[in-house]
Amino acid sequence: MTGAVPDPIADLISTGLTLDSVNPELRDLVFGDEPDLARLLDRLRVSSLDDVVALSTCERIEIFAVSRSPEADGVMLEILAGETGADVTALQGQMCRRHGNLALDHLFAVAAGLESQVVGEPQILGQVKESHRQATALGLVGPGLEPMLQAAYQTAKRVRNETDIGHYTVSIAASALMVARDVHGDLGRCSALVIGLGEMAEFIAGEIKAAGVGDIVVLHPTLARARAVAHRLNGHFRPWEELDQALAAADIVVGALGTGQFSVTRRQGEQALQARRRAPMYFIDAAVPRDIEPAVNDLDGAFVYDLEDLERIAMRGRASREGAIQAARDIVAQELAVFSRQHAARGAAPAVVALRQHFEAVRAEVLAAGGLDADEATRRLINRLLHDPTVVLRTAAAEDAEQGTVSPFNLEATLKRLFHLDGGKSRTSPGPARGRGPAKEKDK
Repeated sequence: MTGAVPDPIADLISTGLTLDSVNPELRDLVFGDEPDLARLLDRLRVSSLDDVVALSTCERIEIFAVSRSPEADGVMLEILAGETGADVTALQGQMCRRHGNLALDHLFAVAAGLESQVVGEPQILGQVKESHRQATALGLVGPGLEPMLQAAYQTAKRVRNETDIGHYTVSIAASALMVARDVHGDLGRCSALVIGLGEMAEFIAGEIKAAGVGDIVVLHPTLARARAVAHRLNGHFRPWEELDQALAAADIVVGALGTGQFSVTRRQGEQALQARRRAPMYFIDAAVPRDIEPAVNDLDGAFVYDLEDLERIAMRGRASREGAIQAARDIVAQELAVFSRQHAARGAAPAVVALRQHFEAVRAEVLAAGGLDADEATRRLINRLLHDPTVVLRTAAAEDAEQGTVSPFNLEATLKRLFHLDGGKSRTSPGPARGRGPAKEKDK
């Protein structure tokens, strides 16, 4: 509505795609190439959006914007289509769109790791902050979005400090290393294979590398993505067609493709073990849905552990995990309520300032008349200050009477609330001083 006061929370929009939201046909197209945050931000820079940040990871590509434009959703959709190479019509049914408080709640939850495939994974907060940094450097983040991002970081900090949810990924990685040492002993003589990608898989692979694994090889159906992950892990990559040979050379296999089809089947596992002359293989299934066929675990020399197995080793059952997740979501709800209250208070401040300036201007006009005693000056001041509110109240009452309705915005009730006209004392009334008797009359 023209002339309405802007409300950044009400104007917040989030639009995006995740591995879970897109169908298999679009998944390879949308997430087939390594996300290019700089390119996505550049698309946003030349768009009509001016208070915006983007998040681009191997699990999600998402835009958050504060905008009152009715075309904003369409602009964001066009940008995501251009970035992913997907058809706009095909994307429309796959998009996750949120507005207002739902979008703000989602932003807080994303930063806290509650929207990741592996809940609580630690990388996402750093990725949000990096996206924020780059968007700010391009002048994209404005006064509406900036406080929301800062509040999201505060929420993530509380979730990390006050719940155990962030400990799960650390515990799972520690459990994965413990099993690796049980199976292979000295990890310095081992090589690892990462199939696909994902936040949890990269975290585990990084921990394995830090523990002394000599070489890490990455495979992905898209060679560019394999190259990018290998670069981050300081390892090597091979084309997808060499999966069987790479399996035979790997002592530790981390499955993370998550396409809904097994990347390593029982037959492939058997062939790899035969080529290795039954030297043991340790499979870590870090994908959702699972990447390693469970029957591989039945093979002689194969040891398959999924995330739930590693979680059990870490002595953290599903019940305690669900409790931590609920505690984290409670924190998100608390922080959302706090931010909304603070936002409302900030929104009222300009009106209070304007009211005070108006009162000061009227007071100056009365005093400028000159030659008035205190009684006359205060009488004129009161009359002038009450003139406009009195006219507005009478007009509103007349309109309600004419229409036979009662205004939903009850001015009379608001007035009584503002000035404590309910028959009680004003909260600011000083009242009699406690502990004192009547003042002594000075000696004359």
